[in-house]
Amino acid sequence: MLTLISNARVFAPEDLGLRHVLTGGGKILAVSDDRDSLTGAGATEVDLQGQRLLPGFIDGHAHLTGGGGESGFSSRVPPVPLGHFTMAGVTTVVGVLGTDDTTRDTRSLLAQARALREEGLGAWCHTGGYHVPPVTFTGSIRDDIVFLDPVIGVGELAISDHRSSQPTLHELLRIASDAHVAGMIAGKAGILHLHLGDGERGLDLVRRALAESELPARVFNPTHINRRKALFEEALPLAHAGCTVDITAFPVADDEDAWAADVALGKYLDSGAPANRITISSDGGGCLPVFNEQGEMLKMDIGRPASLSTTLAELLNDNRPLESVLPAFTSNVADLLRFGDRGRISVEHAADLLVLGDDNQVSDVMAAGIWHVKDGQQRVFGQFELPDNH
Repeated sequence: MLTLISNARVFAPEDLGLRHVLTGGGKILAVSDDRDSLTGAGATEVDLQGQRLLPGFIDGHAHLTGGGGESGFSSRVPPVPLGHFTMAGVTTVVGVLGTDDTTRDTRSLLAQARALREEGLGAWCHTGGYHVPPVTFTGSIRDDIVFLDPVIGVGELAISDHRSSQPTLHELLRIASDAHVAGMIAGKAGILHLHLGDGERGLDLVRRALAESELPARVFNPTHINRRKALFEEALPLAHAGCTVDITAFPVADDEDAWAADVALGKYLDSGAPANRITISSDGGGCLPVFNEQGEMLKMDIGRPASLSTTLAELLNDNRPLESVLPAFTSNVADLLRFGDRGRISVEHAADLLVLGDDNQVSDVMAAGIWHVKDGQQRVFGQFELPDNH
């Protein structure tokens, strides 16, 4: 089916002005300033009347199978359904395992990624979880990345956290090396996606890894850098050194020693750090716990993919230019993960698109050329989603 999206203010993510976009076969076939040259194809036309058309968000960190499990079996978060992603503007997602890589494993994560693919979402995952040795499918990090199509790296391996395996530098380098070499062989990202906890050691292990090994800085990908203000400051030099660092769009209280995602991205861009080395992810489906000094969980919240669209709206409401903040949700993530056909509005890229309304909220979402959301209403539902409940 061909679709002509006409009179769109295209951010690709750069501002292209008014353009007309033709999609078909799940791909973008043309981006033109001449509508008449595209009308002869017999496409169904959708006239945006100047509304903004963006690439679909790429969520580089979500718990597809659900996270949690840190306060008994009843605290295991259920899997995240399709609509939680598409309604938030997410058209591509990367799944991770967290604290519980015992009752959940790479097999179940891989299966959930494939399930989301069958439902129309672009879905990939990492192998392993918080702990060392990483939980793998084949028994080998390298084999998982090389031979399993959806697997693109390792993560989220935990450091500076009481829930981690307290990995040594030697262990970290061995895992990062396996990820890097496998990525080279398979033409994949080959990154080590690192969970950062609240520990005072912060990013010290990453700094030592860069100083004491030959591994490229791009292999090390720390996330949750905004969970402590001091940790955020530690992350800036790593971005200058070549690491891509990741902000988490979790809720932050006014009195909390953390930066909200919109504030963190603004501070990052204002600092002069490389604009192409910053990304934002949702931690969707993940447990957001609060622990006491004894490591006992006092309360928990759950990460939501919708935090991405909310963060973008907050940035725009704060008068941040869309073309300056959008790469953190789209092209920067695609470049890090080596998704060569995603994160941009360009010919031969996936027809993964979203429309922003005048209120800066996501109104329409197309994934692989299919409208999953129209006028704020979900149209395509996952196998176990009930349309009557939406």
